[in-house]
Amino acid sequence: MQTKADRPKAPKFTTEAEEAKWWDDHKEMVEENLIQAIRGGTARQFARGTRVSRNVTIRLAEADLDLARQQAEEKGLPYQTYIKSVLHEELVKRGLRRAS
Repeated sequence: MQTKADRPKAPKFTTEAEEAKWWDDHKEMVEENLIQAIRGGTARQFARGTRVSRNVTIRLAEADLDLARQQAEEKGLPYQTYIKSVLHEELVKRGLRRAS
């Protein structure tokens, strides 16, 4: 069994796409760590009502969706993850401009 010190730590990420790729590349390790935590009784659950993200429905033009899928494939990412990262980066960029 791996100890906490033996497990690789997630690095600091510059983009959400970079983070998504890292987690996808390490999903087997993450799954094994979760299984060990559940078996060992150390797994914790988020409190009710708290979420890291929330599902939403948004209508997109077919051309935009096709373009996003193409760009996501070029980056090796699922298209929904890619759309989320592009939206997040643009929102942060616009938020920083306004705060200046």
